[in-house]
Amino acid sequence: MNKLLIVGTVAFDAIETPFGKTDKILGGAATFIGLSASYFKIQSAIVSVVGDDFPQEYLDLLSERNIDISGLEVVSGGKTFFWSGRYHNDLNSRDTLATELNVLADFQPKVPQNFKNSDVVLLGNLHPLVQSSVLDQMIKKPKLVVLDTMNFWMDCALQELLSVIKRVDVITINDEEARQLSGEYSLVKAAAKIHTMGPKYVVIKKGEHGALLFHNKDVFFAPALPLEEVFDPTGAGDTFAGGFAGFITQSENVTFENLKSAIIYGSNLASFCVEKFGTERMIGLKIDEVNARLQQFKSLTQFDIETQ
Repeated sequence: MNKLLIVGTVAFDAIETPFGKTDKILGGAATFIGLSASYFKIQSAIVSVVGDDFPQEYLDLLSERNIDISGLEVVSGGKTFFWSGRYHNDLNSRDTLATELNVLADFQPKVPQNFKNSDVVLLGNLHPLVQSSVLDQMIKKPKLVVLDTMNFWMDCALQELLSVIKRVDVITINDEEARQLSGEYSLVKAAAKIHTMGPKYVVIKKGEHGALLFHNKDVFFAPALPLEEVFDPTGAGDTFAGGFAGFITQSENVTFENLKSAIIYGSNLASFCVEKFGTERMIGLKIDEVNARLQQFKSLTQFDIETQ
């Protein structure tokens, strides 16, 4: 069975949206990625760190989803990374209320021995030096390395970020981050500029407006499924990345045509994530629901047309 290595945060989140608020709940990029990737026939492992305040039931939940957590370090006496945010009415913008790095501040990732030969590596949003150190531990070159990052690292660790970007095959960022990284307003020009930094493929996430995939002169657009209710967008981008990487890992096919399908699978899973707070929807999601919504995506995007 093919292997996916996931590196990122496992955390507590406290979320407030126009539809309600939560106390501390399960969150973190690696958590959302892992839950999303668990819908594919693959072996996956999470490399991350938590404190001993992290409930055993959450660790059990990840294990029960066939996610290897031998690389998830539990620091005795430490506190788990915590993020709190409040979303505005449009759910496209938010205010960060609290960020407590806690054990993440001194995180030194340790890749489990049996995942050092992973087929796909997904580097979740972390300091670029942490992301680089994971690639340094691989004993063979992965078929695909996917990197997620954000504007914070562009502001405070740009050179380190550019160094790790050179080593990856796919970068996933949102439209605002693509413009900042490239210095170009046009997303087509932005993707072309980012290509020159190293990645063969550039994925630009546009939230409720879908996602774009760029490869040289080829472009593919996947819409987001129109939903009746969106409760909480936290983790949607990571869920998208998990579906994207999970599909690629399962299929063993690293081509532009197959990455187009991966974008759809990622968008499909992300559409579930936003329907409830935190990871709640992903935890209860059934494979029949996933497949049924894939058909909705197909109906949304497929059409016949006669040219003049």
